[in-house]
Amino acid sequence: MSEPRLVRNPLVSKESVRTLVDGSRDFHRSMPAYRPTPLAALPAAAARLGVGSVFAKDESSRMGMPSFKILGASWACYRTLLAHLGRPVDSAISLDELKAELAVGPGLRLVSATDGNHGRAVARMAALLGLSAHILVPEDMVPARIDAITGEGAEVEIVAGGYDDAIRRSAELAADDALVISDTSWEGYTEPPSWVIDGYSTMITEILDEIAAGTVPPPTVVAAQIGVGAFAAAVARGFSGRPAVRLVGVEPTDADCVTASVEAGGITTIPGPQRSIMAGLNCGTPSVIAWPDVSAGYDTFVTVTDAAAEEAMRLMYTDGLVSGESGAAGLAGITTHAAELGLGPDDHILVISTEGATDVANFDRITGARLAG
Repeated sequence: MSEPRLVRNPLVSKESVRTLVDGSRDFHRSMPAYRPTPLAALPAAAARLGVGSVFAKDESSRMGMPSFKILGASWACYRTLLAHLGRPVDSAISLDELKAELAVGPGLRLVSATDGNHGRAVARMAALLGLSAHILVPEDMVPARIDAITGEGAEVEIVAGGYDDAIRRSAELAADDALVISDTSWEGYTEPPSWVIDGYSTMITEILDEIAAGTVPPPTVVAAQIGVGAFAAAVARGFSGRPAVRLVGVEPTDADCVTASVEAGGITTIPGPQRSIMAGLNCGTPSVIAWPDVSAGYDTFVTVTDAAAEEAMRLMYTDGLVSGESGAAGLAGITTHAAELGLGPDDHILVISTEGATDVANFDRITGARLAG
């Protein structure tokens, strides 16, 4: 495993980052169990770092799912199905109406590759709409995450290799009756991943609303974990109008495809498969559609070890926040590179805990909690 590193972004150009697309929020508000998720204070983390405050957007429970991914997956599924039916996006039909319309046509299947949370969210949407789901997962996915996907009623196919191999297999399955809902893009496939990014805008807008209301201090540093870059692109768009805010992109040391691409000056695929415990970040190739905003929007990219992610999970749990391995990556990036980032008491840090304990047994092992029993 390579050593953690910090890379100052030579490609930064915040004025070129696209603005946030907020068209999904009314749709999300219409979904069962929608409510804004909390911004949780992390005083133990602030004391450890010697900064004014640390707040975490807590995505451990989002519309009945243990991750923020339902935001992007639901909007991408909705938009993809509307397009499939030839309906305009502004038709504003409800999920129940969409389900009824789909029921009178030929059977459809939603297909997606995943490291866990995105695929589970796609499977949930398929179930809500009366469709079948075929989810591709890498061979090293832990049984708890596979069980969570099958628990949504989906068929799971285990693919030899890593996440990139699962992506390739999902693309092979695309057909008139099999719609691929991916959160990464490739040549010739960009619309659903762009809708995933747009779907995440609901969460970013919730954060911006709280900052505007004075509920939390305006952040000076925002850390966002990077897999293929969809979530990181949404964060970049949300803060593009605040150039004084430093954006820090965080990746595992052995799944650093965006950092490597920034160093190379363009999209690069790194050797795989990637095996970090930060399973949602185990990606070898940046998303084509996310790359322009991620490469232009971040001041700094950092990489972190699995041990740092585990320590960040424990630190967050000290303040009562349950964060999974990928969810804790943002804080891990800040704690690992605090000195190089030059943090001080005037800094206010915002991280996004993108998932809860999606592998409860591992969470209990790392933190000493007893969530499993």
